This record gives sequence, structure tokens and C-alpha cells, in this order.
Amino acid sequence: MYVLGVDGGNTKTIALVARLDGTIISWGRSGGGDIYGAASPQAAVGELSRAVEAALGRVEIEASALSAACFSLAGADWPEDITFLQAAMQQRDYGQNIQVFNDAMGALRAGSPDGTGIVVACGTGVAVGAKSADGRFWHSSFWQRTQGAGDLGRQTLNTIYESELGIVAPTSLTKGVLAHFGQTSVEGLLHLMTAREVTHPTHNDIAQLSRLLLDEAENGDAVARRIVEEHGQSLGDYALVAARRVGIEGAPFPLVLTGGVLRHQNRILADAIIARVRQTSPDIQPLFSRFEPVIGALLLALEGASQPTDSKVIDRLLVTMPDADLFVTSQVYS
Repeated sequence: MYVLGVDGGNTKTIALVARLDGTIISWGRSGGGDIYGAASPQAAVGELSRAVEAALGRVEIEASALSAACFSLAGADWPEDITFLQAAMQQRDYGQNIQVFNDAMGALRAGSPDGTGIVVACGTGVAVGAKSADGRFWHSSFWQRTQGAGDLGRQTLNTIYESELGIVAPTSLTKGVLAHFGQTSVEGLLHLMTAREVTHPTHNDIAQLSRLLLDEAENGDAVARRIVEEHGQSLGDYALVAARRVGIEGAPFPLVLTGGVLRHQNRILADAIIARVRQTSPDIQPLFSRFEPVIGALLLALEGASQPTDSKVIDRLLVTMPDADLFVTSQVYS
């Protein structure tokens, strides 16, 4: 028997198949599996299925051999979403025991030693999730207003516009942003972004500015640092909401930080999140996740199959992990 772990996002879906001892034997990849982000819910389900079938086909395993499966999915937001997705996966016989969670929960399980605590996953977007020792869980889903790389990129653009007008102080961000878009003046950039008869930069082009913002904050630019710190404080507020929703605020718990933005060498954003959470939960244990979120889905699948997820299992996952290329995304952050 085997288990299946699937992580589905807006840009890619990753599926892993493992033996019951935690040895990963196969994997598959497809496009975005978010039922809100795809052309239709059925199209998203098609991408989820394509990743699973690729993983099963690589080692010629029938779906009926799956003891348990966990789908950790962007777009698994409301109860009716869970019902829809679970029914679709059951129809395809993807496991004797099938669980569907919001993608925040897979990210939390990937980074937390026991699956409890809070996760702040900050990449292209943001997912915040929480789980208590007594099994209560919550995820920010559509409540989440503060986002990731795209949000930081837009703030960076707005800041250099305001700096050009003298509303905020001069900033080194201006030079870097102009170079990024091949412009020689802020007014020229504003024209590129807003004029009717030009091709506007994409969301991904703007999201890439988040790297510049973090770099300049680390290099000492006061304006950039303020943006990053305020963003981290806001993300920390959502983490505190999550802690309150599952009844662990004030208690010691793991605070898992993950996602491409938080993997940047600049710790200002992470430190701001941690500092805000410590205002009411001073004994938290900050952890930077070493695993991709799909590993969290795989661990949840193993637990769904009543298998241990001890240090021996973790060691097997580490040595049988697919190459990093499997997880690369076309977006600026994953």
C-alpha cells in the first residue's frame, strides 16, 4: 500500500507517492489546481488529476493501491469547496481515506514538528493557518487582506511615485525600479503602467519588485525598511487572529515561517512578524520550514493511514526527496 500527498496552488500542482514507511517513490507535476484561480472548477480538478496520474503512472501503481491521500489546496476555502473537492477525488478513487485541507494546513504540517501552531506562508500570496493540540484549526482564506510578493511590489511602486512628488523621502528604490522596467524617469514609468495604448507590465513583473524592496531594506534604505516592517507587523496581526481562533494565544506554540518571500536572506520581514506575535505570545518557537508544503500533505496522508511520522520517517523523506527543479515555479515566489 501507498500514500499520496498533493499540494495545489495557483501556478502549479505537485503530487508525491510514498510507501507507508515514508519513502518517496514517485512524483508528478501539473498546472494550477485552485478552483478559484483556474478557468473553471472542473479545469482545476483536471490539473489535480493530471499531477496524480503522472505520479502513479511513473511507477505503474493503480489508484486502488493508495491507502490514504491528502490534498492541501489553494481554493479549499469554504465548506462547500471541501465537499466538492473531496467528492471529485473520491470519484477518481484516489485513496481509501481522502482528506482535503486548505493549503495553509499542509504548509503548517510541513514546518511544525507535530502539526500544531501557526504558519505564515508568504510567497506570491499569503496563507495563514493554525491548529491546536485539541484539533481545532483555522485558515485565513478570504479574510486575508495583506498579501505577498505582489502586494510588496505594488507598495514599492506607489512609494517611488510618492517620493517623486515629495510626499515621502527620497529612496534608493527609485533607481532599482526604473532599471527593472528599463525607464529613465518616474513619470515615464507611470506612463508605462497607466497609458491606454501601451502593453502594461504583468503582475509577475510587479511582484519581482519585492526582491528589490527586501534588498534595499537590508542595505539600509529607511523607506524600504519601513514598508517591510509594516508589512510584517500586518502579517503578524493575522497570525495572532489565527492563534485566537484556535485558543492558543498566549501559550507556547511553533510559529512556522515559509514561502519564497520569507526565504530571502533579509530577516526584517520575519523579525517583524515574530515581534508582533510575541506581544501576546512571548514563548513562541519561530521555525523556518525546511520542507516544501507538499511534504506536509504527505505527512498528513501518512497520519490518515495511521502510520507514524517520527524521525525515521522524516529521514526517509529527506533522502528520497525529488530534485529541487520539481518545485520551481514560473512566478517570482512560490
